[in-house]
Amino acid sequence: MTEELVTYLVFGGVLILALVFDLGLLSKKNKTVTIRQALLQTLFWVTLALAFFVYVWIERGQQTALEYISGYLMEWSLSIDNIFVFILIFSSFKVKEEYYGRVLLIGILMAIIFRVIFITLGVALVNQFHWILYLFGAFLVYTGYKMFTASDDEEFDPHDTKIYRFMTKVLPMIPGDHNGKLIVRDEKGKRRYTTIFVVVMMLAAIDLVFALDSIPAIMGLVDNSPAHRADAQLVIYTSNIFAVLGLRSLFFLLRGAVDKFEYLQQGISIVLAFIGLKMLGAHWIDQLLDKTTQVFISLGVILICLSGSIFYSMTHQKKGVPPAVKSKNHKS
Repeated sequence: MTEELVTYLVFGGVLILALVFDLGLLSKKNKTVTIRQALLQTLFWVTLALAFFVYVWIERGQQTALEYISGYLMEWSLSIDNIFVFILIFSSFKVKEEYYGRVLLIGILMAIIFRVIFITLGVALVNQFHWILYLFGAFLVYTGYKMFTASDDEEFDPHDTKIYRFMTKVLPMIPGDHNGKLIVRDEKGKRRYTTIFVVVMMLAAIDLVFALDSIPAIMGLVDNSPAHRADAQLVIYTSNIFAVLGLRSLFFLLRGAVDKFEYLQQGISIVLAFIGLKMLGAHWIDQLLDKTTQVFISLGVILICLSGSIFYSMTHQKKGVPPAVKSKNHKS
């Protein structure tokens, strides 16, 4: 049994035990989650992610561990960005608060499955056609620019997305939450999809849209050379999954304070643009700096940009922007 396989087995085992603990002891079906519970769950998932960071450092070395924690911090910050949109979806479809936990859980588990597929395809493409990293880099620079300069004037409407319009065309839907059920039978015995089902699919699909930014970004953080390829794939999978699994508790913790992070988007956009430029200039950067130094610099940029944007958001408010949730410029 290889060290790589052992690491994946440890990761899988930890996740299974954590999910059982989270769902069995920290969560209750169709119950409102308090701030205290959300804080405990958030601390639980963050502690677990940090413990895995220590394990990776011991088993896979400093560089891989630093790549992992950099990727996790970036994905975690993008998860906060997800919350803005999730709140709008819940509000738009008038989901009862008692169903939030179950809807988020199902949506996030589906999002993980989609992300694993997406990551696998992306890794396969990069391994086969290494020049795709340059396309990813250009895409991240463009995305970072668009996010940084985007206006807050246009509000995101979940009912006006391509995802929702597609579902209304292909699925026989029925209004209402029907006591939290995803699928019900009408008076004729035909299968109908409830509002809860629509929201679950919207959450999973929106997360996949966000993954279009985050997965290329984390590919730009890791060393994609053949000698480090196995560790790079480990970092991409584990950092993504840990960040997404913590999204549910983070939602309950931050949903009342989303208007306090007005400038987080600018911090994230700078990080994405930085990683994009790093990918575009990889050939020259590799001649000047070793991989470990590059990871330290990337980690520093992520910490400075994210902490700086959060601090600035807490001490300043955009002129003319009321304390309400605006769109986050991700279209679906």
